Amino acid sequence: MTKTKIVREKIWSKLAGVAQPDSRFHLNFSEVIPDFVGSSAATDRIAKEDFYQRGGYAFITPDNCLVDLRARMLKAGKSMVVSTYGIYRGFYLLEPAMVPAGQELFAAWLDGLEHFGKKISLEEVAERGRFDFMVTGASAVSLDGVRFGKGHGFFDLEWGMFTELGIVDDNTNVSAVVHDVQVVEDKLFPSPTDILVDVIATPNKLYRIENRAPRPRGIHWELLEPEQIAATPPLQELRRMHGLPVG
Repeated sequence: MTKTKIVREKIWSKLAGVAQPDSRFHLNFSEVIPDFVGSSAATDRIAKEDFYQRGGYAFITPDNCLVDLRARMLKAGKSMVVSTYGIYRGFYLLEPAMVPAGQELFAAWLDGLEHFGKKISLEEVAERGRFDFMVTGASAVSLDGVRFGKGHGFFDLEWGMFTELGIVDDNTNVSAVVHDVQVVEDKLFPSPTDILVDVIATPNKLYRIENRAPRPRGIHWELLEPEQIAATPPLQELRRMHGLPVG
């Protein structure tokens, strides 16, 4: 068993005590990054940060722990791109003007996202330009900024696509919202595709990562199975944009 898997399973055992069960996946943390007790307090910490105050357009992952953040962004007049579960249906654009007053919380859930939001192609995402910041959930994150997801690599893929489009880079602020039990004090060593974060917000503390290591760039096509490319429309679109064969 790899150290990454050991860390995940150790954290998941602690997370079960504070997680909010998902309506479809319950407490199956290999399939969902859950909401947790105190997530609104963690969101408070993000909302006080300068990058959030100044930014008006962001990429937000679809994790349950970020529902409150997405709702607050809509109320604050901020726009976002959100990926669908597993990126199987690509990306959606969600802007305040799309959501009737009082419906922000519903729009922040994935069903509401697809009800009120607009499906957006990778080319259209590129045309809109740089994200001001990015926020993600995590299964675990270390104090040196190494973020682990569920183990499927979706955020790594999204980051890779966005770096190839030139809309994020090493200067883009990336924050993780997690429960305190998901913060790992052990030093972890990122894989070539792991994305390191700048800020970790928990219900009880905000961590700023000093001397963060550089982040990876691009898609490592050699690491992807044909079935994964076939199941991920934005990857197929990116290959077409680069003049690469899709099938």
